[in-house]
Amino acid sequence: MAVGLLGCKVGMTQVYDAAGAEIPVTVVKAGPCALLQVRTQDVDGYEAIQLGFGAKPRRLCSRSESGHVAGLLPGFVEKSVLADSDGTFRFIREFRLGAGEAKPTVGDVLTVTAFEGVAHIDITGVSKGRGFAGVMKRHNFGGVCASHGVKKVHRSGGSTGQSTDPGKVFKGTKMPGRMGGKQSTVRRQKLVSIDAEKNLMLVRGAVPGFSGGYITIRPTNCH
Repeated sequence: MAVGLLGCKVGMTQVYDAAGAEIPVTVVKAGPCALLQVRTQDVDGYEAIQLGFGAKPRRLCSRSESGHVAGLLPGFVEKSVLADSDGTFRFIREFRLGAGEAKPTVGDVLTVTAFEGVAHIDITGVSKGRGFAGVMKRHNFGGVCASHGVKKVHRSGGSTGQSTDPGKVFKGTKMPGRMGGKQSTVRRQKLVSIDAEKNLMLVRGAVPGFSGGYITIRPTNCH
C-alpha cells in the first residue's frame, strides 16, 4: 500500500455502477511520482519520504531546485517521470512514515497502482478562492426577511454584538470576509476505480480546488 501520492485535479464527470446507478466522480491524475529523498530519525528527527510530481523546465528553476535532483535526473528521465531532462518538479511534498513502515529507495517511481485494493482515501488541496464574500455566501445565513417595510438590508448579517454588557463582539463571530483559498481536506472519499495505463483515479464526490490544481492523496486514516 502506498504511503501517499501527488497529483492534480482533472475535472468532474459521472459513471454508472453495475446496477445502473449514476455516481458523480472527480477525475484525478495521480503520479507518476519520483521519490527524491528519504528522511530518517537519526538525521532529520522524523521518518518521511519526499515525492515530486509534474515537470518544471530548467529556465524556471532556481539553483537549489535544480541541485536537489541533479544526480537523480537521468534515472527519472529514463522512467518517463520528467519530460525535460534539464528540469525538476513543480510540486514537491513529504509524507510521514509510521514506525516500522517499509522505506522505499531514493530514485523509485510511485504510480497509481500502489492504491490498488484501497477502498477510501483522503485528499488535500487548496479550495477555490471566492474573494470577499458576505455572510449568506460564506456562512449560509438566511438573510433578513423581505416583508413590507424592510429596507435594503436583505443580505446583511444582522446584529453582531451585545449591549453594554459585555460591550464587545466575541472572537469567532461569523461575519463577511475572505472566502476560500485555504488548504482543505476531504476525508474517506470512495475510490471508485483506477486506470493504471493513464495514471488516473476516479474518486466519488468533489475534491478541493480548481481543475488543474495540485493535490495530495493518502489512504484514509478515518474509520
